[in-house]
Amino acid sequence: MSIAIITACSPANKKNAEKLEINNELTAAEISAGVFTPEIMWKMGRIGESQISPDGKQAAYTVSNYSVEANKSVRSLWLISLDDNSKTVKLADDVSDHAWNNAGDKLYVMKDEQIFVADAKTGLLEQFSFIEGGIEGFGISPAENRIFYTRKVAVEKRNSAEIYPDLDKSKAKIYDDLMVRHWNYWDEGKYSHIFVAEIKDGKVENGKDIMEGEAWDAPMAPYFDIAEIAWNSSGTQLAYTCKKQTGTEYALSTQSDIFIYDTETGTTKNICREYNESKNINEFQGYDKYPVWSPDDKKIAFRSMRRAGNESDKERLFVWNSNDNSMTELTPTFDYNATNIVWEGNDIIYFTAPVEATHQICRVDCNTQKVEILTSGDHDINHFTKKDDIIIAEITKISMATEIFKININDNANISQISFVNKNIYDNITMGEVQKRMIKTTDGKQMLTWVIFPPKFDATKKYPALLYCEGGPQSVVSQFWSYRWNFQLMAAQGYVIVAPNRRGVQSFGQEWLDQISGDYSGQNIRDYLSAIDDVAKETWCDNTRLGCIGASYGGYSVFFLAGNHNKRFKAFIAHCGIFNFESMYGHTEELWFTNNDYGGSYWDENPVAKRSYANSPHKFVAKWDTPILIITGLNDFRIPYTQSLEAFTAARLCGVDARLMVFENEAHQVFKPQNNLVWNREVFGWLDKYLK
Repeated sequence: MSIAIITACSPANKKNAEKLEINNELTAAEISAGVFTPEIMWKMGRIGESQISPDGKQAAYTVSNYSVEANKSVRSLWLISLDDNSKTVKLADDVSDHAWNNAGDKLYVMKDEQIFVADAKTGLLEQFSFIEGGIEGFGISPAENRIFYTRKVAVEKRNSAEIYPDLDKSKAKIYDDLMVRHWNYWDEGKYSHIFVAEIKDGKVENGKDIMEGEAWDAPMAPYFDIAEIAWNSSGTQLAYTCKKQTGTEYALSTQSDIFIYDTETGTTKNICREYNESKNINEFQGYDKYPVWSPDDKKIAFRSMRRAGNESDKERLFVWNSNDNSMTELTPTFDYNATNIVWEGNDIIYFTAPVEATHQICRVDCNTQKVEILTSGDHDINHFTKKDDIIIAEITKISMATEIFKININDNANISQISFVNKNIYDNITMGEVQKRMIKTTDGKQMLTWVIFPPKFDATKKYPALLYCEGGPQSVVSQFWSYRWNFQLMAAQGYVIVAPNRRGVQSFGQEWLDQISGDYSGQNIRDYLSAIDDVAKETWCDNTRLGCIGASYGGYSVFFLAGNHNKRFKAFIAHCGIFNFESMYGHTEELWFTNNDYGGSYWDENPVAKRSYANSPHKFVAKWDTPILIITGLNDFRIPYTQSLEAFTAARLCGVDARLMVFENEAHQVFKPQNNLVWNREVFGWLDKYLK
């Protein structure tokens, strides 16, 4: 009742006056069938944002539950005891972005674009910030003396009604340079800025814009990840990531740097640039991101990509030392990315890394640069926080959505599950077996491929099989759980899923990753075919009923294979795929990506670019002979919907059975519950029509 009274008294909460009631219990029919369906998937609670408490006795995390009927979700904040995981308490609904206070008796949470303080025992909410226009994210300093928050700020005029006030009903956008749009939004002249405010009498008022007048974002677009900003322990300095470029330079470059803002002097410095100038070198030309202060405030650990214009270069772990302005790379001999940095004292750093199609926790000594991989197993450790020897981690598997696990470092990194948010589903739904299969490629390498079998698989029967083509292209086919491309959901429909870690994915070393750039139509395509050909030899695989599916780069792979599969496949599905390299170069926004992966523009004369454009999927349309479902979103500016329209037009003019599905209110992915169910019904309807 206390929570209801306080939130109802705030004018900002009027829009939430009608609480969304969600009942996601399985029906008797669903329990009886025991089959994983898209409808059941949308009944699953989605865990996120776990944080261990300062005393290490409990953890806070959020769970999002969805109402398909309302097409909305409710995100709730929960506490769980680490000594007795049966003790879970829901603190509040409709909150996000939480952080513990030092005493561990309260949590700062986001609600209705303001910050509230939640009592960890009673759930009582008290408004903490009163910031005009609301905020988008925040961070409390460890000393709890200051706060940063982020919000959009109008810096430049893009709309005609702003430029010509006497024509206030006009609807034009006017630009003089790139980038006019990014991922899923048009440039409106507004940028995400960082504000710093003092905490006075337990409240926060409007703060100071530390980027006033600057035409760039922090956190950086398009993800606006609040983890790119970090306080030092004393709350006197703020480190943040920013890419301080505009126009064409911004579209062509990945050069972001680490900046430090000093609250006492009001000055900002670029530690990457200062280091380069002091050494007269040209290091740190790629992405430098995610600064994290050491406890003594003397060092900053961050992730750095060496090569400019390559968004998928190795993420090296660096430490900047304020005492002498030195930079030290801690992972020069570790051939994997370093992410999710957590300090232990001032000399040890924990982080996660993709290792052989999984994600594991690692540890490095800043003095010896010795790296240890602490955990093992077929799982993805996606995020973790640490207190003393206990780690709280969010873990997924191909057969399990995110749950919270406790890892004891002193007990051989023993991993034990402590949350069971979706137990009612796993108890009643049968998942298919996941097999790790090593397949020999055409150049004699060994390729890890996940094969997911239908539930209650019977080796005496024959099953249709689907080749899954990963997007990215430089993203690992790991033990991930997806609410779009869900392997168990596909397998439950009676398909064997073949998911290869082809050339160009992470977790098998930088050479394996780099190979794909400039060679889209080459070795990785042969890797795909090696995987499906290997599985197709099995007696239980019906090689007359093979399908091929994928999104983004995976959609490109589908389009390319449609003209180069030698009649292997009987059905294709391409979601937001690249079809025409030449038009894609002019339609997309992040030009550093196409420059790196294609070898340049379509007018370049270098051999890599020539080969890339000569092997664009649209060049092989005359050989298309297989039904294809094409899916896109009107708000996708990464791979614009025009690519899918071109492909659909080509398919129909060539007499190929084709279907086009266009989502009016989605971008590169399909997030909204009802849209997602339409997506699944169309996808499985298409596969069933041609493979069953």
